[in-house]
Amino acid sequence: MSDQKPRTKLVHAGTRRSQYGEVSEAIFLTQGFVYENAEQAEARFIEAGDDEFVYARYGNPTVRMFEDRIAQLEGVEDAFATASGMAAVNAALCAPLKAGDHVVAARALFGSCEYVLSEVLTRFGVEVDFVDGTDLAAWKAAIRPDTKLVFFEALSNPTLEVIDIKGVSELAHAVGALVVVDNVFATPVFQRSLDLGADVIVYSATKHIDGQGRVLGGVVLGTKDFIRKVLEPYIKHTGGAMSPFTAWVLLKGLETLDLRCRAQAQNAIALAQALEGHEKLASVIFPGLPSHPQHTLAQAQMEQPGTVVSFELKGGRPAAFAFLNALEIALISNNLGDAKTIATHPATTTHQRLSDEKKAMLGIAPGLIRFSLGIEDAGDLVADVMQALDRA
Repeated sequence: MSDQKPRTKLVHAGTRRSQYGEVSEAIFLTQGFVYENAEQAEARFIEAGDDEFVYARYGNPTVRMFEDRIAQLEGVEDAFATASGMAAVNAALCAPLKAGDHVVAARALFGSCEYVLSEVLTRFGVEVDFVDGTDLAAWKAAIRPDTKLVFFEALSNPTLEVIDIKGVSELAHAVGALVVVDNVFATPVFQRSLDLGADVIVYSATKHIDGQGRVLGGVVLGTKDFIRKVLEPYIKHTGGAMSPFTAWVLLKGLETLDLRCRAQAQNAIALAQALEGHEKLASVIFPGLPSHPQHTLAQAQMEQPGTVVSFELKGGRPAAFAFLNALEIALISNNLGDAKTIATHPATTTHQRLSDEKKAMLGIAPGLIRFSLGIEDAGDLVADVMQALDRA
């Protein structure tokens, strides 16, 4: 499969067929597996082979198909699927760390990611420092000889800061630190974080990979040693594994991932260009616009600038709420990466637990809207946003 193009891998990679030769991948809805004899059971618990399974919390044929397919797409050795995106983030951070370790993370993060770092890890004795992720000098100053791990979102949520993955990775690797990157907003279609220096890549598969609002899921990707020796023991003993049905849904999602992401990205470009300079907006944030502070970096790292546009209404929260309530096509929800266009008010939903001071520092203003573009007609979406702005 290594010479095949990504769109082909998204349809065929990792497929396992039963004796019936099914076209669509089989769903193995089983929690356990039967052994021919006691000796075989003993041997499998000592070390299961690549196509041998012990218990659904450890692995399952349908889940393994999903893991193999996305690993081949990403160009990594292995992957482990989890029950949700946050289960993936939690495992990727907790599995390699212990009390006394030091972590450096970008300060612009999804609210739950920030919680795991600032509340969970510190509670168990891990020291965490947060930095301006766009400032390489800040990373250099914060990374110490004893730093064990760095973490950041390649494209931050919701203010769309672009992190220099290569630059941060070089600083981290100089002291032997692990580089963990949440690549959700950049998508596996538009950015190969491994090629830029990341060691471990995390996705909420709930987003673009499913992309149709059906299931929760996550996945952690990296070397075989990291996935099987560090991550797998943590997940299989703490229980954050993916269900076979979810894996099957995500396999179906992968088949159209490339097509959907490209359509969404084109809609994002059309909306960002239409919105820039609008009299009712204080700012339009989109890496594809030359006005974005990291526009050049985004062009170097990403094939396309993503599927999300953020913009701030001048009238603050009242204007933002009036805008949201006036939308006719876009849905008000807190997901993203969906085939349906979704509008979110981060200050009162995804990032509501942050203090007003921290929101202000991160640029999460009362008037900020995160707009995740779907696959609808671009003209219809632009018209919907414009009429909502008029009414706001």
